[in-house]
Amino acid sequence: MCLPISRASVIRRLTQVLSGVEVVGVTDIDQARAAAAAPEGAEVFATPTALISSEKVQAVVICSWGPAHEEQLLACIAAGKPVFCEKPLVTSEAAALRVMEAEVAFGRRVVQVGFMRRFDADYRRLKAVIDGGKLGSPLIFHSVHRNASVPEGLYTSEMPLNDTLVHDADIARWLLSDEVSGVEVRVPRRSSRGGELRDPVFVLLHMASGALVDVEISVNIAYGSDIRGEVSCEEGVAALPNRPATVISDSNGIRQAIPEDWRERFIEAYDQEFREWSVAASEGTATGPSTWDGYAATLVADAALRAVASGGLESINMLAKPSLYGPPIAMAAE
Repeated sequence: MCLPISRASVIRRLTQVLSGVEVVGVTDIDQARAAAAAPEGAEVFATPTALISSEKVQAVVICSWGPAHEEQLLACIAAGKPVFCEKPLVTSEAAALRVMEAEVAFGRRVVQVGFMRRFDADYRRLKAVIDGGKLGSPLIFHSVHRNASVPEGLYTSEMPLNDTLVHDADIARWLLSDEVSGVEVRVPRRSSRGGELRDPVFVLLHMASGALVDVEISVNIAYGSDIRGEVSCEEGVAALPNRPATVISDSNGIRQAIPEDWRERFIEAYDQEFREWSVAASEGTATGPSTWDGYAATLVADAALRAVASGGLESINMLAKPSLYGPPIAMAAE
């Protein structure tokens, strides 16, 4: 199987983690950067369109900035080439609908969105417990998303809601097999570490079933990358373990290490999502998070931005789910 790449940080997975994959082409808005990242023998294409249309290319990885995704996704769908697209899928509801319409018309899934938490072993075990039903129906999901720091001047006050939140929203939808019907946002006392940045934020997702999801997003917590999750069900509670799991006992007490950043915490999940994507791509299709999931995340982000401005509950109105993406979620009775 052949595929292009547009960001050097992904090449390790494609060339060292996966088997049966060859990087045959790269492209980037900065041609010098593309040339530097390209493995030996790979062609540097002048444009994404040229790369996608090349007969050498059988599947595509999109790691460009969000506003460029729509055009590139539509080109991949038109060419019938499986495509892995880093989040966000697109940056507007209208763009998501255009991509979804094109894929539905094509008649086969070819898009996978980079929501890597679904491929994390701990989250998968947590979902297995919930789906097993022994704890009864899920009622509340507590999700904590803490980063040690974010790039000053590059990470804005909108980004906790239109960038960071999408991971928690997607994993909540997936864990609970549910859709988000409304969003509230509250802004507590600001962290002095973030300057004028709106940080932290507290988000409440109202799910279609009636379950609630609370999300704490703190992006200047200083001590590391701390991702937590706990689901309260009718007959018990299921929670993610702390990572890494090794517990140290010595003269300083009992403690566990904390991942320095998201790369350390989710490196295995990133690898696994590409393993599963490459298998599906070799068969001409896609697996995992879909265009529908990217659309849903876009709606949640848009509603969160409205909610932080209004201070109230902002509803989400989704279109009917196309059969290409599986059965729809049943709504709670009024």
